[in-house]
Amino acid sequence: MELAVGAIAEGKVTGITNFGAFVALPGGKTGMVHISEIANTYVNNIRDHLTEGQEVKVKVLAIDPAGKINLSIKKALDPPPRPAGQPRRSGPAPRSNAAAPREPQTFEDKLKAFMADSDSKLSTIRQYSEHKTKTRRR
Repeated sequence: MELAVGAIAEGKVTGITNFGAFVALPGGKTGMVHISEIANTYVNNIRDHLTEGQEVKVKVLAIDPAGKINLSIKKALDPPPRPAGQPRRSGPAPRSNAAAPREPQTFEDKLKAFMADSDSKLSTIRQYSEHKTKTRRR
């Protein structure tokens, strides 16, 4: 079986680390499931969710040119059910002053938001420092 991005495969957990789990795939290949791709909930300890030798269903997220295979267990499973009585929203969310709960973000989305916030803060600090330096010279 040739693995391709988006494919679902069965594999066996061969190793567990603090950051993820290694899974043996068909065809003698091995891929890694990052800790953030193990479950739809926060995973503090991988061993609470997986054990070595366990059979798991995984989805291939990426295959880099070096042959490293990134896998996801949570994306290979059906999405978790919505709580009863909570309608599915379509379209943009209504604007309000109260902070509304947001959809879960991926790590990449969170990283981009953090970097943008960090750059903004650094820019403000630089402007303040330059202004303070200019006012001292007078």
